[in-house]
Amino acid sequence: MAKKTVADIDVKGKKVLMRCDFNVPLDDNRNITSDDRIVKAMPTIKKILNGGGSLILMSHLGRPKGERDDKYSLAPVAKRLSELLGKKVKFVDDCVGDQAAAKAKALKSGDCMLLENLRFYKEETIKDKAAKEDAQLRQAKDDFAKKLADMADIYVDDAFGTAHRDNASMYTVPMLMKGKPRVIGFLIEKELKFLGDTLKNPGKPFVAILGGAKVSDKIGVIENLIGKVDRIIIGGAMAYTFLKGNGKTIGKSLCEDDFIDKGQELLKQAADADCEVILPVDHHVVRELAPGVQYKTAVGDIDPGFQAVDIGPIAAQTYTEKIRDAKTIVWNGPMGVFEIPPFDTGTKAVAMAVAEATDKGAISIIGGGDSASAVNQLGLEDRISHISTGGGASLEFLEGKTFKCIEILDEK
Repeated sequence: MAKKTVADIDVKGKKVLMRCDFNVPLDDNRNITSDDRIVKAMPTIKKILNGGGSLILMSHLGRPKGERDDKYSLAPVAKRLSELLGKKVKFVDDCVGDQAAAKAKALKSGDCMLLENLRFYKEETIKDKAAKEDAQLRQAKDDFAKKLADMADIYVDDAFGTAHRDNASMYTVPMLMKGKPRVIGFLIEKELKFLGDTLKNPGKPFVAILGGAKVSDKIGVIENLIGKVDRIIIGGAMAYTFLKGNGKTIGKSLCEDDFIDKGQELLKQAADADCEVILPVDHHVVRELAPGVQYKTAVGDIDPGFQAVDIGPIAAQTYTEKIRDAKTIVWNGPMGVFEIPPFDTGTKAVAMAVAEATDKGAISIIGGGDSASAVNQLGLEDRISHISTGGGASLEFLEGKTFKCIEILDEK
């Protein structure tokens, strides 16, 4: 997708409406515990402000279910933005309405303001399919989007984390701004470059590492990667749907019985495409999952009454060896219940192997979510080529899906 970016347009004297992903984690006192998403938006923000534009930022935070809930307010984000920019970022207590429109109109060149959480309005998350089928919903979504669109001369999308969603701010607003410049920011440009180039022209061996709970979440990814990658390494609870299909006893381990046949079908497709699929041969298992619980290592079958919570040491060593010579690596999903030590050892081993391969010249992409959290917790982020800001979006990209909210933006 060769889309125009903020570098391709003149923003001087213009009002710029920019969709960001400021869905940052907050503690119980509403302090930001990681400002990574804010920091990654700064290059685009600075480009617009330094270019003489006045900037209206919009985002969602959490899932307030279409009504105001102050625990999801973006006020802490405005404070952090002001600190990072070294200048006051005005915060508007609403995202639409007379107050927001008046403050947007009053902005001068170089000014920046942040609108309150878009998801305080249910209209933001009305799905386009529902809007097409229900004239009342369509009108509500259009009316909400028009209030946002009318604030600005230019639309910028730099929210990769929601690029797979047809939210009003992501799709309806730029549709209503047709005829005005509609471009992407530097963060989305980087995401598209890394993910797109990797799938189009990967260095070989190309290794995909997939973890997490459900095979059903990854079917499309696996189908799209078979034929592109040389190896698929599978960990996490999703492995047990494959292993049960292979005739293994898996005890109480999580398994999607409805997808056992599909799992076997995928393994056959991979074998036919000469794509190696590596499953764990040993496992850390427990009777009940809880912090500090005693665990044992099971090789092969898992006894009744036990559930797997991490890959075992043999699997960790095998996975490390299968990653070591990779030239391209895509990783999405942990190897176990990594948030409860010591069931993070498999994920740690994979993270270290990916970092070491990157040190030797491999291109590595972490697909957001729990994998990104694991890498950050281990302090390995500087040894990874690219950590995506969009877990769900990067998964859909790896499935080969297109994002219509980006497709409608201006071509170079």
